[in-house]
Amino acid sequence: MASKVKTICEEKVTPIIENLGYEVVEVEYAKKSDGMNLTFYIDCDGGVKIEDCEKVSKAIDGLLDELNPTDDQPYILNVSSPGIDRPLKTNRDFQRNLNKLISITLFAKLNGQKLFKGKLISFDDETVTIEVKEENLTLNRKQIAQIEPVIDFNQNKGEKNDK
Repeated sequence: MASKVKTICEEKVTPIIENLGYEVVEVEYAKKSDGMNLTFYIDCDGGVKIEDCEKVSKAIDGLLDELNPTDDQPYILNVSSPGIDRPLKTNRDFQRNLNKLISITLFAKLNGQKLFKGKLISFDDETVTIEVKEENLTLNRKQIAQIEPVIDFNQNKGEKNDK
């Protein structure tokens, strides 16, 4: 049922959200502690604000009632930002993170390690290349369990705030 709900939402609801100027990063239909949740993770240039989530929620609520993707099963509708630390999944995610520091976790060890951090140099459908200690490391995507941006909250430390 979850894949059916997700497919219907991706085909029928995603275009409405995109017409509002947002990217749909992921659609998730999953059981949480409060019951079934249908969550649309959205993104846009400049980041997602609470007002964006509210706007999208209002725009799709009626359509979801009409489509009835859950066959009258109750669910909670959520519209959310994917967060700054979400795993890289789409080509747009990779494009946004080119020349930035990322963390790659492998399914199995390579040269004795499963975790690699480096600057994302390039990517394609088969591989991801990062710069680690001034050397390029190309990994097959089939080896990769997860890729995440490295968030450095201290990068602006010491800079004067002009506000």
